[in-house]
Amino acid sequence: MIQDIKLRFERLIALYEAQKERSENLSSELVRCRESNEALVKQNADLKNQIDKLKLSAAFRANDGSASEAKERIERLVGEIDKCISLLES
Repeated sequence: MIQDIKLRFERLIALYEAQKERSENLSSELVRCRESNEALVKQNADLKNQIDKLKLSAAFRANDGSASEAKERIERLVGEIDKCISLLES
């Protein structure tokens, strides 16, 4: 009888240790998944930013113009906007 209780107790301890290890593994995996999720969210934001820049560039690009011409035009427009802002401030 005592031997039977001892065996059951040992099994219970073994089950506890197995569940404890599983819990630790799942906690570690959860941390890794959260870190991965954060990195993917940042990558997604960066890609959306790149898409917006490409759309803006395409909007200013003439039908047969090049990307460098579009960039120059955007820079000129930004310069003109800066001049307008400085005139409004004075």
